[in-house]
Amino acid sequence: MIKGLGHLALRAKDIEAAAAFYRDIIGFKEAFRMHNAEGKFSGIYMYIAPGQFIEIFPNGEGVQADNKNIGIKHLCIEVDNAAAFQETLRKRGAPIDTELKTGISKCIQFWTHDPDGNRIEFMELPPESLQAQANKRLAAHE
Repeated sequence: MIKGLGHLALRAKDIEAAAAFYRDIIGFKEAFRMHNAEGKFSGIYMYIAPGQFIEIFPNGEGVQADNKNIGIKHLCIEVDNAAAFQETLRKRGAPIDTELKTGISKCIQFWTHDPDGNRIEFMELPPESLQAQANKRLAAHE
């Protein structure tokens, strides 16, 4: 059921500097920028390879990784069927932190966490998702 690692999310103190580093120094391509329903900028996706991204969030503070600070924000694992995988995890006794929902990027997602509280997102990428569209567009140029 698991298809691969979807993305690693980081919160950056200076999002443009972080994007420039991953793009210009590391060599990743900028896939897209996300905006919430009100049109407010919410982050940048950097393309690594088909289905592999780094998601960068703005306004990080400090040095310890958590939901606000600079560093890793969460782990995301791509699955082929989010509903079926959520049910599998539920049957295995995993905590289910959110029910299925459609994210800002139009992916289908739900969340859990590990024993240390590290957040884990499971996401399915339907064709209309921004990730699936970027995969198609950017993979064609490799």
